[in-house]
Amino acid sequence: MKRPLLSLLFLLFISLAAPALPASATEIYAQQTGKSCDACHVDPAGGGELTAAGKEFAASRAVKSEAPRVATAGKVVRFLTGYLHMLIAILWFGTILYVHLVLKPAYAAGGLPRGEVKVGVLSMVVMGITGAILTHFRVTSLDMLLHTRFGVLLLIKISLYLVMVFSAAYVVLVIGPKLKGKRREPVALPAGKELTLDELASFDGKEGRPAYFAYEGHLYDASASRLWKGGVHMGRHHAGEDLSEALKLAPHGSDKVLLMPEVGTLADVTQRKAPLHERVFFFMAYMNLTIVFLIVLILSLWRWA
Repeated sequence: MKRPLLSLLFLLFISLAAPALPASATEIYAQQTGKSCDACHVDPAGGGELTAAGKEFAASRAVKSEAPRVATAGKVVRFLTGYLHMLIAILWFGTILYVHLVLKPAYAAGGLPRGEVKVGVLSMVVMGITGAILTHFRVTSLDMLLHTRFGVLLLIKISLYLVMVFSAAYVVLVIGPKLKGKRREPVALPAGKELTLDELASFDGKEGRPAYFAYEGHLYDASASRLWKGGVHMGRHHAGEDLSEALKLAPHGSDKVLLMPEVGTLADVTQRKAPLHERVFFFMAYMNLTIVFLIVLILSLWRWA
C-alpha cells in the first residue's frame, strides 16, 4: 500500500518540477539555434538569471506574441468601420433614390423636408469619418493611391463624394431658405379663384394662413382637417403645392381628397419659367442621383471587374 502511494507522490513531484528542468526551458531556443543553456543563462545548467543574449531573445519573443494581437485588433476595427460605412451608404443612397425616383424632386421644391435633410447631413459626416479610417487601412503609400487601379478608383469615389457634400451644403444653406421664402409670400385670393403655383405656395397653412393644395387641376382647402395640422399631412405632404403626383402613392384613393371643400382651380402654368434657384435645385438633385449610380458602378468595378 505504501509503495503505490510513494510512486504516486514521486510522479506528482516530477510533473510539478518539469517546467524548471533545462530541457523544457531551452526547447524553443535550442530548436532555433542549436545552442546550449549557457548561451542564455548565467548558470551553465540553465534557469535563473539571463545573460544579455537571453534577455534579447526573451524580448523578441514578447514582441512576436504581441504582433498577432495588434493585427487582430486592427482587423476588428476595420471590419466594424466597413460595416458602418456600408450601412450608412445604404441608408443615404436609399433616401436619395426614393426621393428622386418615387417622390420626384418637385416634392421638395416648396422647402427642404427636415427629415431628409437630417438623414443626408448625418450620413455625409459618418461616411466621411469611416471612409477616412478605411483609406488609412487600405492605402499604404501615395504611389499606391496614384498608380494602382484601386487607388485611382478610390480617388474618383472621394471626388464624387466631395461634389455631393459641397452641393448639399449649397442647397441647404443657400437654396433651401429661398424655397422656404417662396412659401411665406402673402398674396390675396384673386378674383375667379384661380391660382398659379407661385400664388398657391402662399396658402401653406402656417401662421394662420389657409392650407390649400392642388390635385388634378383643382384646389382644395384642408385648413379644417386635423390631418393637415400646420399645413403638413403625415409629416410629408405640404399645403401650397400641387400634390397630384404625390397623392397617387397615397394609401387612400381620390375619394378622400374630394371630400374636402373645393375652392378654385389651378392656372395653366406650362409656359412659366421657374426661378433660377429652383432650376439650380433640380439640376443638383439629378446630379446627385447620377453620382449615386457612378459610385455604385465604382463599387462594382472593385468587386467584379
